[in-house]
Amino acid sequence: MMGSFQFSRRLKEKKPLIGTIQSLNSTEVTEIIISAGFDWIFVDLEHSPMGTSDAQRILQAAGTACPCIVRSPNHEEEWIKKILDTGAAGIIIPRVNTAEEAQQVIRLCKYPPEGCRSVGLSRSHGYGMTFKPYVENANRDTAIILQVEDIESVNNIESIVKVPGIDALFIGPYDLSGSMGKIGQVKDPEVQQQIEKVRTTCLKAGIALGIFTSSPEDVPAFIEKGFNLITVGVDAFFLAQSLAAIAKSVR
Repeated sequence: MMGSFQFSRRLKEKKPLIGTIQSLNSTEVTEIIISAGFDWIFVDLEHSPMGTSDAQRILQAAGTACPCIVRSPNHEEEWIKKILDTGAAGIIIPRVNTAEEAQQVIRLCKYPPEGCRSVGLSRSHGYGMTFKPYVENANRDTAIILQVEDIESVNNIESIVKVPGIDALFIGPYDLSGSMGKIGQVKDPEVQQQIEKVRTTCLKAGIALGIFTSSPEDVPAFIEKGFNLITVGVDAFFLAQSLAAIAKSVR
């Protein structure tokens, strides 16, 4: 079992953490992912119909068995504070393209004096019963992960990595390829060149590095290259792929 502190610590220690994306609003899917043995669950509120109440149900189903990191749909304060109040072990912010955007996100994610996160009583605070220890440790224990998924972000990567408070940068290769006019061509040499630029810059800066892949066979190579926060596939795709294969095999 790994709580938010352990997840954040392993992230800082560059320990490999292999997860998968949950986009289906089903606590049964959560239980299946945990039983499968993943290190963490990427709960996606950007590309799914789910909201923060749905994410909280997933976190409740996961309990202490598996940390959940929730992706916000955007940079807005309303989404960020509601996601953090669910008790997520961390938050993923999409499309962070400049150092200024990174600084603002960090401010919204951290309590004063390091930031301006507002204070409430929610699940993360034990509904008030664990308020004091939570607010004392949240800035340290809650992982803040920013996504690099646009060529603008790659162009600004050297200034982004200098922003204090970033726990990891996470490359979205599909959106990155799209921003380069090569949507879906994640193996294209030019796309790979930009991914390599992010990788080398992050490793030099000592920042944990993540990436999405739809191919499990890519994982060992990513670990070898220094990626330690790796997301493999999406629940809906796994289901569709498996059912299509079964249907084909019985015809």
